[in-house]
Amino acid sequence: MPINSFISLFGRSPIGPMQQHIAKAHECAANLVPFFEAVMAEDWVKVEQVQQEMARLEREADKLKKSVRLSLPKSLFLPVARTDLLELLSVQDKVANRAKDIAGLMLGRQMAIPQTLHAPMRAYVQRTVDASAQALKAMNELDELLEAGFGGREAALVERLVEELEDIEHDTDVMQIGVRQQLFKLEKDLAPVDVMFLYKIIEWIGDVADRAERVGNRLEQLLAR
Repeated sequence: MPINSFISLFGRSPIGPMQQHIAKAHECAANLVPFFEAVMAEDWVKVEQVQQEMARLEREADKLKKSVRLSLPKSLFLPVARTDLLELLSVQDKVANRAKDIAGLMLGRQMAIPQTLHAPMRAYVQRTVDASAQALKAMNELDELLEAGFGGREAALVERLVEELEDIEHDTDVMQIGVRQQLFKLEKDLAPVDVMFLYKIIEWIGDVADRAERVGNRLEQLLAR
């Protein structure tokens, strides 16, 4: 029986709400681009505005996550285990959480970024947001993937999207190393506490991309079952 027929008999599919959730998580992560632009311009009024928007989006993502968890039936007449969907939901939620963490720490400490790090940091942040966007793109295929019974052209498409996501995340790994190396050269001219927190922020930016990649990994696990 087609998936839509199952849904009509046994209730609403959880896939749409899960796609709405990752869209909100990505929207939060995407705000890292204007956030860092404001930080580099030392426009702290703008920094706070973007941070507040990111916090709002993260709260909305949390509400969607809770709604999906509460509405997810104990047994689904779908070729997906309930636990798999819950794990996928948890992974995609962490994208927004880490983005919010970055903004909160940088605003709270009014962290300056050395001028020579502006260009590599800008590229690094953008590539991280690219990873989040790719995870959203892959997740948006989940309903069609279910319709196709996790096979055929749709499965091949999702596999390709996940491979592209892995390539993007690898790019962020390489860029993270480069940014760290440049910061290392500047350490003697910066306050030790500032250096420590800059390294933390560089790590957390990479976490956003890593968590986006895990969304793809979860989709691959669904394909394999």
